[in-house]
Amino acid sequence: MSSLATASLPAHEPLRLIPVSDPDDPRIADYRDVRERDLVGRRGLFMAEGEVVLRLLTAHGGRDLHSVLVSQASLPRIADALDLLPRNVPVHVAGQAVMDAIVGFHIHRGILAVGRARPQVPAPELLASLPERALVVALQGIANHDNMGGIFRNAAAFGADAVLLDSACCDPLYRKAIRVSVGASLIVPTARAGTTAEMMEAIAAAGFDLVALSPSGRERLSDIVPGGRQAALFGTEGPGLPPEVLASTRTISIPMAASFDSLNVATTSGIVLHHLSRTGG
Repeated sequence: MSSLATASLPAHEPLRLIPVSDPDDPRIADYRDVRERDLVGRRGLFMAEGEVVLRLLTAHGGRDLHSVLVSQASLPRIADALDLLPRNVPVHVAGQAVMDAIVGFHIHRGILAVGRARPQVPAPELLASLPERALVVALQGIANHDNMGGIFRNAAAFGADAVLLDSACCDPLYRKAIRVSVGASLIVPTARAGTTAEMMEAIAAAGFDLVALSPSGRERLSDIVPGGRQAALFGTEGPGLPPEVLASTRTISIPMAASFDSLNVATTSGIVLHHLSRTGG
């Protein structure tokens, strides 16, 4: 097993493969009872799951990772990605039954990693650091982790420069959000921006043109010309953006069939970012 993962490595830099046969091994404490830890938090750590996310993290240097836990069956197919890890990152290897006992359920993907979330800079500082042509995603009250992950995935796919979250948004580094985002929530620059009003003020102060998405928007998406510093504001499912926000902001809608006027917020973000992005034009 070790020879497969280390065959391409220089002899003086062996990959740190650590066999694990006991679910109570203290070295893998961060992986124990995964779903319970999702509820109580991880003390500034995040948990990434699956091959796609691990490959993304290793391609970015893997410098935020503390350790990896992989099943014996999954090890051969990700050996090349593990080769990219810093050599101080241990890779724990367990049989499937032991790994299932560690995490508390059948982890069919067979790949987990724990890392430390990067400190976030204040929203005004993040906005000030962006180039003259920049695209920002602003989120109000997004409480569903699937939607959060989907929005981050779209932000990465269409080259958004940053995502701002108001204080009511859920955690984009929750395990499910990371998985749905295929790791994008770990690499797209992000900042918490207080209340929605404070977030909007920071966007305006940084010279961004803000548009808010609503089925009742006064303009159509096609009316918006991409370019310059632009920010798109998306609200939570159901109630959408508050009336006071819509009253004080340029609002846009996506034309839909006359008998239906509702899109999932993650889907909406993909359509809007495709229109506004450097990659989608």
